[in-house]
Amino acid sequence: MWLVGERRSLLLPSTWKFIRMAGRRRLLNLTALHGYVYLRLQKQYLRIALNINPALPSFIRNWFVARYHGKVLTREQAKKIITIDRDIPLQNLEQVIPHERARSLVWKASQRIVAFECACRHARSHPCQPTQVCMFIGEPYAEFMLEHHPSESRELTRAEALRLLDEEHARGHMHSALFKDALMDRFYAICNCCKCCCGGIETMVRFHSPLMASSGFVAEANAGVCVACGRCVTACPFQARSLGENRSTRDWDRCMGCGVCVGQCPHQALSLVRDERKGVPLDVGVLS
Repeated sequence: MWLVGERRSLLLPSTWKFIRMAGRRRLLNLTALHGYVYLRLQKQYLRIALNINPALPSFIRNWFVARYHGKVLTREQAKKIITIDRDIPLQNLEQVIPHERARSLVWKASQRIVAFECACRHARSHPCQPTQVCMFIGEPYAEFMLEHHPSESRELTRAEALRLLDEEHARGHMHSALFKDALMDRFYAICNCCKCCCGGIETMVRFHSPLMASSGFVAEANAGVCVACGRCVTACPFQARSLGENRSTRDWDRCMGCGVCVGQCPHQALSLVRDERKGVPLDVGVLS
């Protein structure tokens, strides 16, 4: 099985790099093995997780959320991550990522970006297209995905990564930064999530578990411009918008500030505004 996982090699260079970065403690407590299985068998891993999610008791689901969660990003925040031109090590971001674990950010200047097949979309009977929209960022993750999944991954230039973000935004999909304890308690990817396939959105909306933290913004409608067309109601991944009297209204608790409704409004009647009650944005330009 190990030779199959390592593509008929004893130890691929990216696996060795992952083991070295994981360290002795994570090897001994099997966290590193968990991380390896997650990266090597990600589609199978998430398919199983999505299938058992409805049957999980809430306390088990919340335990999982504490170890595998995301931060909603506006399109501008996601683009800043892609175009970062200096090293930014950030630790213990309690105000940005309100979870006890997996909130370390280790961005490097000119870091590699690799597009990989979205495991959530592949787990669905009729997935949204395209499917190669998850972006693994930095090492050892980018190299690992390229070496272990050569037919399902491709390296992106910064321009290609920015174009992918814009294309997914235009499709009405949201961006999120992902963190996982088994991946050295760190940020490792930007996902471009659609509400019909994404397991994270499903966990939030259907099971009310706080898997994603707000971007720090909320969407507001300009009453003088909004014509109550309902486009934002359909587009919102978190069911945070509804139609009131002659205009769109927002459910503050549900709004995560993803900006999907802003991008989908044909009348430019919506905008994102900063709301301190929603937490601190993951803005690398400000945090650094």
